[in-house]
Amino acid sequence: MTDDRYTVISADCHAGADLLDYRPYLESRYHDDFDAWAASYVNPHEDLLADTADRNWNSARRLAEMEADGIVAEVVFPNTIPPFFPSAALMAPAPTRTEFEQRWAGLRAHNRWLADFCAQAPGRRAGVAQILLHDVDEAVREVRRTREAGLTGGVMLPGTPPGSGLPELHSGAYDPLWAVCAELDVPVNHHGGSASPPLGDEPAARAVFMVETTWFSHRALWHLIFGGAFRRHPGLRLVLTEQGSGWIPGVLDMLDYYHGRLVASASRAATAEAKFGVGLGEAMGDSPAGIWRDHCFVGASFMRPHEVPLRHCIGLDKIMWGSDYPHDEGTHPHSREALRLAYAGVPADETAAMLGTNAARVYGFDLALLAPLAARVGPRITDLAEPLDEIPPNATSPAFARGGAVRVW
Repeated sequence: MTDDRYTVISADCHAGADLLDYRPYLESRYHDDFDAWAASYVNPHEDLLADTADRNWNSARRLAEMEADGIVAEVVFPNTIPPFFPSAALMAPAPTRTEFEQRWAGLRAHNRWLADFCAQAPGRRAGVAQILLHDVDEAVREVRRTREAGLTGGVMLPGTPPGSGLPELHSGAYDPLWAVCAELDVPVNHHGGSASPPLGDEPAARAVFMVETTWFSHRALWHLIFGGAFRRHPGLRLVLTEQGSGWIPGVLDMLDYYHGRLVASASRAATAEAKFGVGLGEAMGDSPAGIWRDHCFVGASFMRPHEVPLRHCIGLDKIMWGSDYPHDEGTHPHSREALRLAYAGVPADETAAMLGTNAARVYGFDLALLAPLAARVGPRITDLAEPLDEIPPNATSPAFARGGAVRVW
């Protein structure tokens, strides 16, 4: 925050290369296979075929549009199709054994491209590296390599949806991954939508996906908590992004309830619940709410008015606003209006924390470096203090939707 403007860092943006531009980033032994695959590939995503698709890779356009929207830096999650994937990696089904090697090659190509993309705007982009969980040793090597390559956004943790064949996230099989992330101070990011099982393409299936997708993403929180990952790796940090934030206080209360109930039952062998609580206290250490306080954060994309009053229950130092650029559900080009709608009446120092200070701390942005730009393009403190009277007529973001408070997770 400068004297009269906020420093806004979006903790949830997306980018990726145009399909053929990934080729130079692939190991040469995959070039022939890539050429054959790309020649017949049909992109399933309409937004990646539109004339605005270049916002994913056109650095100059992206910087100009985000500055016009009042944003000076971003955490960059993936968006476009990496080599050998059927769709964006965030939503792609798990690879088969025969697909695994090429999928890994595709993700490494994306990570190399992303490092170059972030280098085009020094200090303003924290790129999030992609991994697969099917080979934990390979994932560990990629975490080290991408950290050395300058990707400061951490790693994107894939989901383990039912039917994936992968060990659940509470499994000790992933301890080498948690260990390297803690050692290198690499945030583990779990993005909404990345853990849902396949449901088909019927209208009902699409509706069910919308209702359930955030819940499947939330599961990473209680899996890592109950699995004891944070006790075994005290430096581990988990960020839950684009999953809302209003669900967090209620879920933490629920997790604390089960934790207390199961730990207590473990000392009473005659109870039916005793077997469920055995070893839980020793494995976890602290309570779920305590673990959240010490290790976890939320990328609260397009935070809505009903979520803001919960900020102290969630933890004011835990919340990082995100615009979700360049998605249709993102707040661009109406981020200032979205911020007014959410944060009018909130003390300026609290707003500053949620808009930038927290993200700078989690992802290592240099606020002093960003300050001159924020002084020029950041939203004015006085402007965001004014309640929003009229929603922009062409706004498509859920930030402006009515009725969101009815969601229970």
